[in-house]
Amino acid sequence: MIKVKPSKILESLPPYLFSRINEKKLEAYAKKLDVIDLGMGNPDMPTPQHIVERLCDSVRNHPNTHRYPQAKGMPRFRRAASEWMKQRFGAAFNPATEVLALIGSKEAIAHLCMTYLDPGDVALVCDPAYMVHFNGVALARGKIHAMPLTEENDYLPDFGKIPKRALGRAKIMFLNYPNNPTAAVAPKKFLKEAVNFCRRNNILLVYDNAYSEITFDGYVAPSIFQIPGARSTAVEFHSFSKTFNMAGWRVGWGVGDEKLLKPLEKFKSFLDYGVPTFVQLAAACALESSQDVVRRQCEIYQARRDKMVAGLNKIGWPAAAPKATMYLWVRVPERFASMGSLNFCEALIKKTGVALAPGVGFGSCGEGYVRMALVTHINRFHDALLRFKEVIKKGF
Repeated sequence: MIKVKPSKILESLPPYLFSRINEKKLEAYAKKLDVIDLGMGNPDMPTPQHIVERLCDSVRNHPNTHRYPQAKGMPRFRRAASEWMKQRFGAAFNPATEVLALIGSKEAIAHLCMTYLDPGDVALVCDPAYMVHFNGVALARGKIHAMPLTEENDYLPDFGKIPKRALGRAKIMFLNYPNNPTAAVAPKKFLKEAVNFCRRNNILLVYDNAYSEITFDGYVAPSIFQIPGARSTAVEFHSFSKTFNMAGWRVGWGVGDEKLLKPLEKFKSFLDYGVPTFVQLAAACALESSQDVVRRQCEIYQARRDKMVAGLNKIGWPAAAPKATMYLWVRVPERFASMGSLNFCEALIKKTGVALAPGVGFGSCGEGYVRMALVTHINRFHDALLRFKEVIKKGF
């Protein structure tokens, strides 16, 4: 066997968070535990039937859709995304030059880092954050400057605390609201501050808007392009994974001024062939059809949120009800705080079969918290709460 080592940068990255949790889940299954998986944000509801039927029709009756797709996305898909952005946010984009099909927004974030960052360039990344915001920068050999998100600052970064040295080398800032993992939302006043900050400092603002449609209690999430001046400094990514329960389909889109989006299109043309045409046609169908399915889905998530928040507070595990996302972000119960979030989650699944995501996996500022994904039938939350109650009462 030859002795070839992976790159140093790859070896320097920690194991993927969910790989460790998945190992514990497999051990729980092997012990015949009744596993309730609230760890990964993997939607449990099916893709709406009309979208599935559109895909099946394309695959079955249109064999030309089996050929290589257009790397930037087929015109039909880009028009659908452009029209959806206009109807939803009032933001107009030229589908020929300002819309790009993506193999999911995770891929796009990693590729954008490689598109824009040279070794040593700085990216401003929230902490905690969706892991690819960190890992994409690292794989591009960029430098990360973490912007802490805390309860005290309403999980919004304080731009005034960014050191001048980091700011002078910063090329990219990542923002993600509604936020994964904290479920926080950002007021437009903050978004205006972010746009103006990036314009003044010549920074590309990357707005990860994957959860824009999973909102509750009348809250409506904005686009960064509803903020004056964003056109000159921002790109925004959207995903079908959560909005239409299409996580395994791997499709999304990006929008922005042609000058900012074109380099990503060029980079992707060297690396991939784009989203399969039959998937793009189904995704276009999702955008062009009634959005009632999305509203009904939000009602289901809201009912799950309400049940879980009420149940947690009842058993003495304080939890607040977020306005958006499919997550609850809660502190590790006080009696287990000294364990750390990873050890707590590993002990929890071993004892109860309930899988949560440790906050430390999303960044050092996530330590002391866990993320619960509301991705199982509402009846299962009763079982999970009973098991949590037993642990809080008796310990491990």
